[in-house]
Amino acid sequence: MSRKSVVHRALDAIERLGDRLPDPVFIFAWIIAALVLASVVCAALGVSAVNPVDGEVLRAQSLIDPANIRTLLVEMPRTLTGFAPLGYVLLIMLGAGVAERVGLLSAGIRVMMGASPRVLVTPMVILLGLLSNHAADSGFVILLPLAGAAFAAVGRHPIAGIAAAFAGVVGSFAGNPLPGQFDALILGLSEPAARLIDAHWTANLVGDWWFTAAGAAVFVPVAWWVTVNVVEPRLGPWEPPAGVTPHDTPLSPVERRGLGWAALTGLCVAGLWAALAFLPGAPLVDHAVEGPARWTPFFRSLVSGFFVLFLATGVVYGVIVGVIRSDRDIVRLASESMAAMAPYIVLAFAAAHFIAMFTWSNLGVIIAIHGADGLRASGLPIPVLLMAIVILTAALDMLIGSASAKWAALAPVLVPMLMLLGVSPEMTTAAYRMGDSSVNMASPLMPYFGLVLGFCQRWKPGFGVGGLISAMLPYSIAMMTAGMLLTGVWAALELPTGPAAPVHYSAPPAKAG
Repeated sequence: MSRKSVVHRALDAIERLGDRLPDPVFIFAWIIAALVLASVVCAALGVSAVNPVDGEVLRAQSLIDPANIRTLLVEMPRTLTGFAPLGYVLLIMLGAGVAERVGLLSAGIRVMMGASPRVLVTPMVILLGLLSNHAADSGFVILLPLAGAAFAAVGRHPIAGIAAAFAGVVGSFAGNPLPGQFDALILGLSEPAARLIDAHWTANLVGDWWFTAAGAAVFVPVAWWVTVNVVEPRLGPWEPPAGVTPHDTPLSPVERRGLGWAALTGLCVAGLWAALAFLPGAPLVDHAVEGPARWTPFFRSLVSGFFVLFLATGVVYGVIVGVIRSDRDIVRLASESMAAMAPYIVLAFAAAHFIAMFTWSNLGVIIAIHGADGLRASGLPIPVLLMAIVILTAALDMLIGSASAKWAALAPVLVPMLMLLGVSPEMTTAAYRMGDSSVNMASPLMPYFGLVLGFCQRWKPGFGVGGLISAMLPYSIAMMTAGMLLTGVWAALELPTGPAAPVHYSAPPAKAG
């Protein structure tokens, strides 16, 4: 049997396995059921650990204890609304959804593509894929077909353009020049996990900025090389099938005018935030604190800043192009944006209760303490442990495509465990993000895999799942290797992952008495 057929059979088996998995919401339901059973058994066995932060003896608590049942039922609304990522993501998407629906994001991508020299089309497509993360999942829907058209317009294989854009959009989880809504989502999930060890730890929403910017600087040339040297030669010369011709869509005069006014509006919003941070008595600076920590209010205000930026530029653009004609249109577009977030809210309900119940059981801290003791005894250096997290995350990508669902389950164990070894939550989160930015793109279980396949079939009817997998595997392998090396080197050099975000974590001193 040929090697190709063996690989295809293995991929078919993985796809069948993935088809049997329930929705991520019900995955959490089964995990919660297992957690309840584990809490009962551990409480009965007297499982415990000593918290090295304050010396407190932590004992496993049964989740069917009357006090925990009462807490579950009484605090259920607060458990949902107190879920850290929920507010961050909904607020940003309230503005980004308006900008997407009026066509601002699509127009901006088309302008940037049109301004690129032919030789730079590939890196520009990849870079736009990395940046598209700021508009949630719109990169999958908007950029990929535009990238195919852009490659076709310059006589290159459009599927190579779609593949390069797909690699960029997926890679944006760990490689992005600027922080955005995904940082709010993923670091927001790290916050409740870190509070299992440090009750006062708060997420720095730009805590991974330097690391993800470096990831972008690595991913662009790596994916560029793969596109030119591996993917395009394998695809061969492209000839348009009957009825399909290369095309691109230039901006109309009104769209150009709308973009100009939107850009001016964006500069005004940026100027406003700069004034709120740098003018005397600026409210976004903690004047009572010295050092980098004084900028914490500014960094935490960036969620609101992105909301205002997307909303203001989207409204201005929409008014000029005629999509927005009254205040009712703004409300309608914002409402549609929130309606699109309904599946995430349902997932947030399940994830929030898993994290809360994990906290009430004390199992997260107990596992972390004993796990940290085992890791210390192993003598493995921290860079190796972080590279292992990259590999673990990549392996789980083949089964669970949702980055937030995986991290909601892993963070309560990995974040406190690494904190006890002196690794900051930001660095642990960065390692997780790197693992989530490679294998996903080559997995048929990826939520957008079918959509991407459809885009490819517009240019080459009959293009199949195996074709897309074989096109994306070179990106996956190359970006996985580069990302794992970057993670290990970063930790070894002890470089800060972002502003006021060192690699190392130091526990706060215990209060006397």
